Amino acid sequence: MTRFELLQLLVGQARANGFEFRRWYVGKLGLPWKSALQAIETLAAGRRYYALLFSHEFASSFWKPGELMTFQVPTQTFTRKMPDGTIGTVYRKAYTRRSTREDAWKYHLRELAVAEEPLRYMRRYLRVEDELDDEPETVPWQELDDED
Repeated sequence: MTRFELLQLLVGQARANGFEFRRWYVGKLGLPWKSALQAIETLAAGRRYYALLFSHEFASSFWKPGELMTFQVPTQTFTRKMPDGTIGTVYRKAYTRRSTREDAWKYHLRELAVAEEPLRYMRRYLRVEDELDDEPETVPWQELDDED
């Protein structure tokens, strides 16, 4: 999946939860609005997408308050002091986690800030095509181009 495609899905999911992409784009970036696709191409160029990912408006819409979220926690390895006093290595397998916190977006912004690859972190929270097979095909960008 390309950076453009990933950003397109991220913005689409946030818009479904009430994020006003056009208002954010013009207000925060100060760039003229031409179309949603052109705006996402601009964000994908260079590292401009960081402004979107770390925006409070985007985050609070993307991670809707109180909504059940399911995500994959990666495999972890760390050392710790064992009960017998030795230092041992602990291996934890990857697992699926669910969360329903009201301020989940603040937690995720903190995690995003320390993530080595913010887009890869965001990717874990997207509904991908495999999960959308039962839903009708829609084009969320048609609505954006028709807004004032």
